[in-house]
Amino acid sequence: MPTKKSQPNNDKLDRIVAEAQRNKAQRELGYREQSLKLYPWICGRCMREFTRENLRELTVHHRDHNHDNNPSDGSNWELLCIYCHDNEHSRYLDAAGQGAVTPGSQQESSAQFKPFADLKALLKGKE
Repeated sequence: MPTKKSQPNNDKLDRIVAEAQRNKAQRELGYREQSLKLYPWICGRCMREFTRENLRELTVHHRDHNHDNNPSDGSNWELLCIYCHDNEHSRYLDAAGQGAVTPGSQQESSAQFKPFADLKALLKGKE
């Protein structure tokens, strides 16, 4: 026979379980959870396989680099390990001419030293 003291504990436990179920449903609406259901747990670049133990190292990359573009068919997503994901974003920034510059910081000018500028003159002097 349940006592009055155990009833509040059960109510608290029921609320915790219900909240956990709501949180899980909310997370599953997110694009990461959707992509993990759509695609195998393999990095799209290095082909490293993932398990539940290391799944946190597998990220969702937006192919068009627009994090607001999340079609439910997953056509803008690609699963990448954290290393390949960082590499992909570095390549994207380099192609855009931004390098590793953070917003608000000034980009340094390119190198001015040209080690082979006088090479032709040096080679002519040896002849």
